[in-house]
Amino acid sequence: MSQTTALPLFPLQAVLFPGGHLPLRIFEPRYMDMIAECLRLHTTFGVCLIAAGGETGDAAVPHLVGTEARVVAADADSVNEVNIVVVGERRFRVLDHSVDGMQLLMGEVEWLPPLPATPLPEAQTNLIPLLERIVRDLGERVPQPHLFEDAEWVGARYAEVLPIPLLARQKLLELDDVVSRLEIIQQFLDQRNLLA
Repeated sequence: MSQTTALPLFPLQAVLFPGGHLPLRIFEPRYMDMIAECLRLHTTFGVCLIAAGGETGDAAVPHLVGTEARVVAADADSVNEVNIVVVGERRFRVLDHSVDGMQLLMGEVEWLPPLPATPLPEAQTNLIPLLERIVRDLGERVPQPHLFEDAEWVGARYAEVLPIPLLARQKLLELDDVVSRLEIIQQFLDQRNLLA
């Protein structure tokens, strides 16, 4: 039986990938408290795409695969708002969740195995020139190291920036086969004549 962990969950209209950076503006008391606790205790929370509900108000229903988020920058504009940047760490699956009195979701999660380091296959090397241009244009929003030879990193960075529906992005996050993910992305770009 796999080990489970209690993790506060932040359902969003966004998909976070391992190694990805996501800026967030926090203003709801439940999330202000959650972030304060994460900063104080050096702990993490989970980012899940919303399956039903909204980002504010009552707790939303999350998709069951999400990504652990660690705060790497925090800047309080006022007592009522804080801007943070998180980096994605491990993927997880939500096995169960509950809602506390503040409408904060607490998940019982199992960590998914890390995706194996896989060299970029020869058949997908035509993905690199476009991604290099995208990374150059985005600057600090895609922090070092840039692992253009790593199939998982290349697929995750493309999945973050492609103009695709959130549900498609979620499906790419859930894929355990990093080469299949690259093939799907390659087909998408090929159909739009975006590859040299």
